[in-house]
Amino acid sequence: MTCVPGTTPYPWPWHGELDPERLALLLVSCYADDRPPPGDLAAVVRAAGGLVAGVRVRAPRPAAGESAASWIDMPVSAPGWADVPVSAPSWADVLVSVPGWDGFYAGPLDALLRRHGRDLLLLAGCCLETGVHSTLRSANDRGYECLLVADATRAARADLRAGAVSTIEMSGGIFGAVGASAAVAAALTGKE
Repeated sequence: MTCVPGTTPYPWPWHGELDPERLALLLVSCYADDRPPPGDLAAVVRAAGGLVAGVRVRAPRPAAGESAASWIDMPVSAPGWADVPVSAPSWADVLVSVPGWDGFYAGPLDALLRRHGRDLLLLAGCCLETGVHSTLRSANDRGYECLLVADATRAARADLRAGAVSTIEMSGGIFGAVGASAAVAAALTGKE
């Protein structure tokens, strides 16, 4: 039985089988500028046999006649998403871009993960309250076992962070569990 130590509200994964060949790290980005994950998280996941996916999400387009400023209080990257290169950044095995906050919406992420047999998902990136949370909830609805890597996830607003994390953990982990990158690395490498 192998679980990531110290996860809340339950030992992750729930079935006690942390198999790297079933593992994927989804690094969600709400911005066009891709940044590598904090620390060596991507390298540890990849070295263990996991898949590392960059997932670009963005706000849905406003309705005709409505300005983006009137419905979202979040920075948006200057270049349009159509101008962003589609190749994966050096730290990712694959890059998926979608036209909404949910990384599974109108894109190939679900098919890609299933094709590669990945059903244990680590989620990290920015921003917690939008892209990361929406992608995590959607993954949970699709039957994936999810772990938010909290210290590798940035919030757009610090005052919303605790509530966003609590939502994942409520009702015994309704959307998954929460853990830390060092604990993930320890579980994957066998080193404390």
